[in-house]
Amino acid sequence: MIKAFTNTISSFGNYIIFSSTSLKRMIYPIVDIKLLIQQMEFVGNRSFVIIILASIMVGAVFGLQFGQIFKTFGTESLIGAAAAFSLSKELSPVVGAFLVTGRGGAAMAAEIASMKVNEQIDAMRVMAVNPVGYLASPRILASMIMMPLLTTFFTLCGVASAFVIGVCIFDVDVGIFLDKISWITKPEDVIAGLEKAVIFGAIFSSVGCYKGFQATGGAKGVGRVTTQAVVTSLVIILVSDFFISYFQQRKIF
Repeated sequence: MIKAFTNTISSFGNYIIFSSTSLKRMIYPIVDIKLLIQQMEFVGNRSFVIIILASIMVGAVFGLQFGQIFKTFGTESLIGAAAAFSLSKELSPVVGAFLVTGRGGAAMAAEIASMKVNEQIDAMRVMAVNPVGYLASPRILASMIMMPLLTTFFTLCGVASAFVIGVCIFDVDVGIFLDKISWITKPEDVIAGLEKAVIFGAIFSSVGCYKGFQATGGAKGVGRVTTQAVVTSLVIILVSDFFISYFQQRKIF
């Protein structure tokens, strides 16, 4: 029990040191622009389709569920407002981060872990190339840049899907639907969701890179750290989401 506790504390400390080093390497020396663009394409473009598909389905389900509830009280016009508020402030950053973690975060961990077990990272050190600045920093920065963009598309497509459900199934007037959205959902709610997206992007990318650097034991070790990276990222995202929401509610964050 004590050994497990000390190992957890030690791992957390190593992760904090790794993350701080990665953040420093984004600024000095500055991240290579070519590497950054490659990672932005990897995190953003290759996750775009799954983000759009998921947002359409989530928005449609929200439209149906909210419609059934609001129909009881004769307030179907609030479907759009409820969907826009919940998506922009909470579900878009969280669900989007989950999806990109399962695809991008796992790939980051697996790629770096493969390099680690094949001693390519040791070869980089021999050639005087800092592996953290070369491998981790571009991935973390790219995730922090692309997650707010993916979150925005998630929100827009989700609201559009709820709009179709509300207008076609629950016969909501288009003008009233849009007016209720602007009445309930404020710019600060959208900004709050984008703030979460930036933090979640930093979390899953830094955890994925950190776990990749810790890989040992050949192919089996690569699979193990990849699984650990995904599970750990999802748990941290959920826990941090509560505290971020609390601080935002108190106007601290």
